[in-house]
Amino acid sequence: MTSSNKKDIFKEIMRNYPTGVTIVTTINPSNHQPVGLTINSFTSVSLDPTLVLFCVDKASSSLSSFRDSGKFAIHVLASDQVKVCNVFASKNTNKFDLANYKISDRGLPIVESALGVMECKLINEIEAGDHFIFVGEVEHISLCQKEPLLYFRGKTGAISNEWVCS
Repeated sequence: MTSSNKKDIFKEIMRNYPTGVTIVTTINPSNHQPVGLTINSFTSVSLDPTLVLFCVDKASSSLSSFRDSGKFAIHVLASDQVKVCNVFASKNTNKFDLANYKISDRGLPIVESALGVMECKLINEIEAGDHFIFVGEVEHISLCQKEPLLYFRGKTGAISNEWVCS
């Protein structure tokens, strides 16, 4: 198996693995502007202490902001947030002009109407291949009872009733 073939197969497997969709945000400490991007490389790590992680491509223009700010917010998106998901997945430089958000008491940009938001302090950064893994401790958390937004086979959408087992 060639390296190229392995990568193609890997990508096909991963696009067939349904995941939740999140937006991660922070503040750029040098210019105090909000920064954010859509990610699906997010997971819980520990309950005690409450830890989460997400991954950022080494080539991301947002990388230094997440590194230098020392804090971030993870937004688990709701099924009605496809538009904001697409905005934060784009290379658009004015993402926050196209989203409803506020600055939290902890100084983080919070995108409104998410299913859940976790405000975290950065506790570890790990280099892994072409990405960096950021581990954060959840310091503040909020939940809104909504249906989640999923990513599956290159598309985003709500959970279908066909997926629900009784």
